[in-house]
Amino acid sequence: MTDYVTSTDGTSIAYDRQGSGPNVVMVGGGLDDGRENEPLAAWLVTDFTVYNYARRGRGKSGNTQPYAVERELEDLEALLAEAGGTAHLFGASSGGGLVLRAAVAGLPIDRLAVYDVPYCMDDETYRRAQEYVAKVVPAVAEGRLDDALELFLWFAGSAPEEISGMKAGPYWSAMREVAHTLAAEAACLGDHRPPKELAGITQPALVVDSGQSAGAPGMSGLPKNFFATAADAIADLVPQAERRTLHDQGHVATPDTLGPLLKTFFAPDRAQHHLTGPKAR
Repeated sequence: MTDYVTSTDGTSIAYDRQGSGPNVVMVGGGLDDGRENEPLAAWLVTDFTVYNYARRGRGKSGNTQPYAVERELEDLEALLAEAGGTAHLFGASSGGGLVLRAAVAGLPIDRLAVYDVPYCMDDETYRRAQEYVAKVVPAVAEGRLDDALELFLWFAGSAPEEISGMKAGPYWSAMREVAHTLAAEAACLGDHRPPKELAGITQPALVVDSGQSAGAPGMSGLPKNFFATAADAIADLVPQAERRTLHDQGHVATPDTLGPLLKTFFAPDRAQHHLTGPKAR
């Protein structure tokens, strides 16, 4: 990422700007330094001006302490100002939780889209979320990043043998480089259930899940339809929500599957219309 914007607290936030047309800001999720959304950003640039950024503490972005979710909202405000004052937002995974919080906070957002937000709607996964937060926060604070990463993978549904395989694999060191952000990531999701304040979001919202069910690689410990159940709960709260499920997709969707959905939803001629009728499933 070659461009920078300065947030309210002086933190430098790195981003790439590509394309032309209406503005779209891409918000990454856990263990993402901004590169995860690059293929999707490249798919959208034919119709939009796309801002893909590294959230604070990742990639070339700064990491001013102490952390607070409000600082991440200020980072987004700085990017929106850089984009001319307003933009559509897309958030993947826990980045979707940050996008929803930005909308609740009243940031100048046109439309918002979220994908596979990992809210915990069943009691057992919610209990695991509380246990995860209680353990990952001190692990990060004490610099035990391998422990933090193992905890994250356990919470994400990875089986013990999968975690062992990843530790011995080529990508562990890259994930460890951003493991210090895991406590911040958890904070973006609040108590890991959709906040009632989502009912105050005034913008049209596209709520998408991957269609994954039990047994997905790396997420075999999650309940069946984990992401779909969370997406349903979000869509039920947000007044102008359009609900979609993709099929045969992983937690990172392929650009040629998710891209057309975003292009249609963010298209200028859609911006003048409110959703009518029942929310699609």
